[in-house]
Amino acid sequence: MKSDDNRNLLLAITLSVIVMVGWNYFFGMPKLEQQRQQQVQGQTATGQPGSAVLQPPGSGAANNAGTPAGPGSTVAAGAKLPRAQALALSPRVRIESPNLSGSIALIGGRIDDLSLVRYRETVEIGSPNIVLFAPQGAQDAYFADFGWLPAAGQNVAVPGPDTRWQANAEILRPGGTVTLTYDNGQGLVFTRVIGMDDKFLFTVTDSVKNTGGNPIALSSYGRISRHGTPTVLGFFILHEGLIGFLDEKLQEMSFADAVKTKSKTFTTNNKGGWLGITEKYWASALIPPHDKPFSAAFGASGAATSPVYETAAINEATTIAPGAELTATMRLFAGAKEVNVIDGYQEALKAQSFDRLVDWGWFYFITKPLFRLMDWVFGLVGNFGVTILIVTVLIKLALFPLANKSYESMARMKHVQPEMLAIRDRYADDKMKQQQAMMELYKKEKINPLAGCLPVLVQIPIFFALYKVLFVTIEMRHAPFFGWIRDLAAPDPTSIFNLFGLLPFNPGAVPVFGPFLMLGVWPIIMGITMWVQMKMNPEPTDPIQKAVFAWMPLLFTFMLASFPAGLVIYWAWNNTLSVLQQYAIMKKLGTKVELWDNLKSTFRRG
Repeated sequence: MKSDDNRNLLLAITLSVIVMVGWNYFFGMPKLEQQRQQQVQGQTATGQPGSAVLQPPGSGAANNAGTPAGPGSTVAAGAKLPRAQALALSPRVRIESPNLSGSIALIGGRIDDLSLVRYRETVEIGSPNIVLFAPQGAQDAYFADFGWLPAAGQNVAVPGPDTRWQANAEILRPGGTVTLTYDNGQGLVFTRVIGMDDKFLFTVTDSVKNTGGNPIALSSYGRISRHGTPTVLGFFILHEGLIGFLDEKLQEMSFADAVKTKSKTFTTNNKGGWLGITEKYWASALIPPHDKPFSAAFGASGAATSPVYETAAINEATTIAPGAELTATMRLFAGAKEVNVIDGYQEALKAQSFDRLVDWGWFYFITKPLFRLMDWVFGLVGNFGVTILIVTVLIKLALFPLANKSYESMARMKHVQPEMLAIRDRYADDKMKQQQAMMELYKKEKINPLAGCLPVLVQIPIFFALYKVLFVTIEMRHAPFFGWIRDLAAPDPTSIFNLFGLLPFNPGAVPVFGPFLMLGVWPIIMGITMWVQMKMNPEPTDPIQKAVFAWMPLLFTFMLASFPAGLVIYWAWNNTLSVLQQYAIMKKLGTKVELWDNLKSTFRRG
């Protein structure tokens, strides 16, 4: 029997190593290679493709001012200039606010230069600010533009990407506006008024006055363009790509799917809708007036190595009589996906499901309330790490009745364990009679054999909801705990394999095994608490189960090493509370606590 135990133990260890290494080889390494190729492709992009979402309505749409059919540029095709040089190609109106800095290009009238004042790339002091928008011609161009489309069969000169606008101010600040004007010399005067709030919302009001002698028909549009594929995490639990509430439901299209699909249009039944491009923490979105219908489109154009992703909202064409004026308003969200800010815009602008710009996931009904609870507790204590500890206690209290019944049932099962073993021996060759005898014993002693699973099953959605909160909400980004944990949304940065920073060695750089060697302090604490929790119960008599249970804490320790530190802290604290809770209940019921005997047997030699 001893040799069988050793063989099963060796098998469990081998399988665990195969799972960890195989996962990293087939999923982790390809993802890193994909990100590397995306970066290379972005640096070697060529050409400026036409638009996939704004095509000229008719052959007469061509005009001497340039049409919105293609991005257009004063930069030579294929050029990738340094950001500063690309910005210098156009006179600009500066943007200054507590949350955004940047500028508006007067050539094209685009909002194409935005940086986030309060967010930096890393937790290091002096780290650069997050750059959201960049002008065309620069690496990773990303911008929003607005304009007019002539109706089919109309030969009308409308402003295009090369149009030079005149501005009435040099700086745009919250609460103020800047007015851009352009006269096409053919009887149409275009005006664009841009305002902004103190967060991340721009209001763009376009108007056109017909001073000519003939009626014209135009439709206004707003468009967001992103050149090149950004580096995405590629996790199935997080949507990154094109997004919107269109055709009365949430629409999501990944960057990869957009390249395959090329374009997708939506009907004019989009009152209260919106659309844009989202990443993990940042997003841009067009929000048309909630009471007016509009059509919309997602698209990707250009070479597969460097596509241009676009989302566009297009209003219905309207005829403008001589002497009349047409006005259209579009709002642009461009910034960090702060939950309270986004919820505020959803309510104020009546934008349906705008809060889903944050990917709350399948357990939305749990995830968002859990965030609300954590945000409220954070307002009291001022530290998200402490908040996690407090919320874990509150969850434990909420689940206490269920856990109490579970532990009581487990305690009763320990009392009747001799009878259970006797039944197994008595009907060793007849599994049917064995099960019947067991069920009669459970009924007699009022034991629910599934009671021990209920707390675990209930905690699974809570665990995933907390994982989503830590993973997708920007409020957790760069949120410190104590000591070396400076970012609860990132893995524990320490590693036992370099003595927690004492040795000048980066274990994470080791090929294939690197991610599993970043085994920090908190994952180790979590593994120890999980191991102690398992020692609270009798060890399984089956040798395979015994081997699996023995190595499960170690396996989870390595697997969770790459998880957000906040989640690992939650799990370690939750395990500790579970041990204390189970210990107290078993003492109350007079049931023997196996912890000390199991610990002694673990360290006993021979």
